[in-house]
Amino acid sequence: MSEITYKILCVIIMCLATYIPRVIPITFFTKKINSRFIKDFLYYVPYGVLSAMTFPAILFCVGNIYIAIIATIVAIILSLCKQKLIVVAIAAVVVVYGLSFIM
Repeated sequence: MSEITYKILCVIIMCLATYIPRVIPITFFTKKINSRFIKDFLYYVPYGVLSAMTFPAILFCVGNIYIAIIATIVAIILSLCKQKLIVVAIAAVVVVYGLSFIM
């Protein structure tokens, strides 16, 4: 599978993963959903699928898994400290860029 086909397929799957859980309640359930399990399931499925699809790409896109792991740890720490998304993304890119010269 070529790289462009893989990327297009990933985008389509991510769109479906985030769209379907939002459409199912509208189309199939006429009453309000009272089940806490179904509400939580429909709320967290898009995040879970998106994470499962992007995490492997994060680890293997740099070419050095150790640099990717360090940048991921930096991004996780900054996000746990409630930093803005742009700050987290820029910090991870700077870590990758800086460590690529060192390693």
